[in-house]
Amino acid sequence: MQKCVLSTLSFLVALTSAAFAGVAVNSPTGGATVQSPVHYVASATSSCADGVASMGIYTAPNVLAYTSNGASLNTSVNLSPGTYNTVVEEWDYCGGAATVPVTMTVSNQSQVQVSAPANNSQVGSPVNFVATSSSSCPQGVAAMGIYTAPNQLAYKVNGARLNTNLSLTAGTYNTVVEEWDYCDGAATTPITVTVSNSSQVQVTSPANNSTVNSPVPFTATSTSSCPKGVAAMGIYSGPNQLAYQVNGSKLNTTLSLSPGTYHATVEEWDYCGGAATTPVTFTVSSGGNVISNIQGGAGWTGYIELLPDYGICSTCSPSGPQTTWWTKQGVSSPSMSGDAMEFDIGGSTDYSDVLWNVHLLGDGSPILDQSHQIVANTHNFIYDVWFYGTSLNESEALEFDVNQFVDGLSFIWGHQCTVLGGHDWEIWNNQANAWVSTGISCYPNNNAWNHLTLQVQRTSDNQLLYQTITFNGQQYNLNATYAPTSSSWYGVTINYQMDGNYEQQNYAVYLDNLNFTYW
Repeated sequence: MQKCVLSTLSFLVALTSAAFAGVAVNSPTGGATVQSPVHYVASATSSCADGVASMGIYTAPNVLAYTSNGASLNTSVNLSPGTYNTVVEEWDYCGGAATVPVTMTVSNQSQVQVSAPANNSQVGSPVNFVATSSSSCPQGVAAMGIYTAPNQLAYKVNGARLNTNLSLTAGTYNTVVEEWDYCDGAATTPITVTVSNSSQVQVTSPANNSTVNSPVPFTATSTSSCPKGVAAMGIYSGPNQLAYQVNGSKLNTTLSLSPGTYHATVEEWDYCGGAATTPVTFTVSSGGNVISNIQGGAGWTGYIELLPDYGICSTCSPSGPQTTWWTKQGVSSPSMSGDAMEFDIGGSTDYSDVLWNVHLLGDGSPILDQSHQIVANTHNFIYDVWFYGTSLNESEALEFDVNQFVDGLSFIWGHQCTVLGGHDWEIWNNQANAWVSTGISCYPNNNAWNHLTLQVQRTSDNQLLYQTITFNGQQYNLNATYAPTSSSWYGVTINYQMDGNYEQQNYAVYLDNLNFTYW
């Protein structure tokens, strides 16, 4: 499918070697302060008749960190914070060599921001820790952790966000929240808390692990050891998604939620800066048929799509070189269910994509529908998924599609979140063979779980109706209608697609709790 084309940023540097060679380094600049990984770009010429054989980077005397064949060099080197006297060298086929020294300082601009508990506050147990982190490392934050005392790592989680509860006995704790990035950097924030008698949140509705209808009734009460009592209570429908808040120690409300599975949290905040939480997991029913945990099942097939028309490449393979991709099922971390699926994309061809497809109903599917009654009588669909990206800012777009082929017609409800392509939700116009902007912004959380629910319908007069997009707790009504195209196939499938950017940088996305509802 089509997408925007971004201009490519390129760098060119010259290095020389041997007797009649000049040496010049463009990146990094000598004496500069840079961030890790450090980007080296160079090329070399030589008076040797056979030319330049190879080039290399020394990060310290006799420490050869990188070599490449030929007269050009373009790479990134991970370095810990500090000052380095590096050397870029070229070797020619005549036994000659030339070097350029490059001295630079690698900085670390990582940060940890702790929003709960407040420093020097009095809290109840379990203690709710909420924190986010950032790093100057281009690959981002790898993990975060909580030390309740020196060398006592009480909790660790992958990614740049942390939200957990620690059961601590009464007393004063000099805790430390720390982040570790992919460039071997780290940053810390100390938090001193005094744990008093425990606070509690009791949720009477909805019941944990229950199936409910929307609107979902929430009923809860809370207590606190804080002498001033409970200040407020709230409901998180997902991580960092505060859907409701009320003053006082009682909560009684209803929330309109789209069909799907929710990992909600009911929280209380007291007047002493303390907090307590109770998690509750439930499924909002649509009254339809549900195919659950598709990310852990069989039937996933990948296809490579290349410019100019993004048709499927019949001669391409997952090993590239145009586009590379691979998947892994049964991933336990990062995962919400313990059974996530990892998708990776890379390669050498800019703006190339990988489409993964799963047959659910009809021809070639687990539910064959030989009498052609199930698919023909199905008009409503819900695509519900959680996804986690380690480098989402390197994605051109992420695409999620529902496809129905029935009575000679093709219905493709395409949805894509354009990231580098403009941070917009777009939907697919079948007849025009083009994406249409919805005007709804799409900023997925990096190194954190994102919840997406798509609801679509094949109308009684065989039109494609886009109904709603619910993303990270916010529901958007579309009510957009388009005409279908023709098809000789019969069945229902879903797609997941990752689009490469202007440099075809490798990035990974994990899918979990992928459920599909139809009726």
